[in-house]
Amino acid sequence: MVKTPAEQAEQQESIRLPKTSESEKLKRIRHTASHVMAMAVQKLFPDAQVTIGPWTETGFYYDFDKPEPFTEKDLKAIKKEMDKIIKKKLPVVREEVTREDAEKRIKDIQEPYKLEILSDLIKGDPITLYHLGEEWWDLCAGPHIENTGDLNPKAIALENVAGAYWRGDENRQQLQRIYATAWETPEQLKEYKRRKEEALKRDHRRLGRELGLFIFADTVGPGLPLWTAKGTMVRSLLENFLKDEQVKRGYQGVVTPHIARVDLFKTSGHWQNYQEDMFPMMAEDEQAAAIEQGFVLKPMNCPFHIQIYKNELRSYRELPIRMAEFGTVYRYEQSGELGGLTRVRGFTVDDAHLFVTPEQLDDEFLNVVDLILSVFRSLQLKNFKARLSFRDPESDKYIGSEEAWSKAETAIRRAVQQLGMEYFEAPGEAAFYGPKLDFIFHDALEREWQLGTVQVDYNLPERFQLEYVAEDGTRKRPVMIHRAPFGSLERLIGILIEEYAGDFPLWLAPVQLRLLCVSDEFMDYGYEVVQSLKLAGIRAEVDKSGDRLGKMIRNAEKQKVPVMAIVGAKEQEGNTLSIRTRADGELGAIPVTEVTERMKAANENHGNF
Repeated sequence: MVKTPAEQAEQQESIRLPKTSESEKLKRIRHTASHVMAMAVQKLFPDAQVTIGPWTETGFYYDFDKPEPFTEKDLKAIKKEMDKIIKKKLPVVREEVTREDAEKRIKDIQEPYKLEILSDLIKGDPITLYHLGEEWWDLCAGPHIENTGDLNPKAIALENVAGAYWRGDENRQQLQRIYATAWETPEQLKEYKRRKEEALKRDHRRLGRELGLFIFADTVGPGLPLWTAKGTMVRSLLENFLKDEQVKRGYQGVVTPHIARVDLFKTSGHWQNYQEDMFPMMAEDEQAAAIEQGFVLKPMNCPFHIQIYKNELRSYRELPIRMAEFGTVYRYEQSGELGGLTRVRGFTVDDAHLFVTPEQLDDEFLNVVDLILSVFRSLQLKNFKARLSFRDPESDKYIGSEEAWSKAETAIRRAVQQLGMEYFEAPGEAAFYGPKLDFIFHDALEREWQLGTVQVDYNLPERFQLEYVAEDGTRKRPVMIHRAPFGSLERLIGILIEEYAGDFPLWLAPVQLRLLCVSDEFMDYGYEVVQSLKLAGIRAEVDKSGDRLGKMIRNAEKQKVPVMAIVGAKEQEGNTLSIRTRADGELGAIPVTEVTERMKAANENHGNF
């Protein structure tokens, strides 16, 4: 039996690769390696000015202001120079200095970027320099290892060069960013490179193009995917799957506009707290803007659902009310942050908002989590953990009272503890209006993605003055639950393409069966069979290429069609199909009726042939 790519990756013995944030030792290695790289660059290119060089979760980078672009040959020379520096075993020495002393030293070496960094440091905080021997230093807070000789040159690799703006501001200087990675051992580096190669093979942008699922067009604009017929089929299958589940669980479908007056988002708080991620206000002129308050593309669906709730006075007997919408939203992501389907400017959220009484909150929250877990099971997504995204008490970006936040966070914590879920708390990751339970998925390459989310919200009902008539006749505030099991269709599909390596499970494949005729004389029979399969709800097609059988099989394999049905004289005479599947290989001749029933069952049960 042929294993799926995900099963092969799961079975493969791989080295555990920690993130920088998970390992203090790795953090020191990478921070020091970044300084060694910067020192090597300035030795080879004295006119290059260094800016910042932080660690990342898989390595580090440094930004340089250099007149000429770095070449592949330059990267090799830089790595060779780094090896020399490491071999010198230079001590890494921390020096605490006064602000005046630091400013003088920076001016002496004419490094204006360091001056700007120095000016941003909070007065009263210690100012530290780190020296690599007596040859090089940088303004830095650390931490570092004690000696460059503690770095393993065979566990370090320079990866690529990319453009970057100083301070991320496209109106400021264009810099060159060298990305690199560093590990404790050469074995870890080898495993990291293997995963990078595997990630390239699974890249949803490449596979999406090869499988004909979606495209991007410059004339339309960056971050705005165009879905082909096959890609639209995958979207529709996912939408219908979730809609069917929602109907069973008492959700009501709604539809809302793509734009609204900016006042709506001022009331919700999005305009004040989320404006930099929203597309600019639209108005014909300043006078119209003053009268109409302008219009904006919606970044969220919740204020619209709130208006539907608020349209009439609700009774406690009606609650919970569960409104669901596959609503397209728009967010102004910077062009440098866009990445295929996983980071776009227009995307569809499988959004729902539940309006519940305080007494209903716990049960409804648990029911939402149950829905999300059932979705993950159907999509074969198993490796995930729960993140409790709470407010950072030190931040001023959150709206609402301390009491409201405490109640919401307590409700989420209580729910995951009742479910016995493995979780961790992440202060600062909450939405500005409420805490969240986020599901963090680890894919076949141990990369992290956020998928489903559930949020408890006491604040928007307060801001919009939502009410219901309680059993005693008084007016009370409902609590809102925001939830999205997929997160967004675009991101989910991008993740699924990479997790499955483009090899969708049978029920989700845009083309489930391709019929291959050994010669044209069997085409009529082939069309009859395909038509009967289509009437049974099976996505089947005939290969019309006229190619030889071997090439048709290769093309179907390349397109990752789950089931191939070969038709010749024996099959036509016996009303059978010679079946070959990607999962199990050759299965022999099977009656058309049995093929139909097995594929129908696979669709209904989200299983295999």
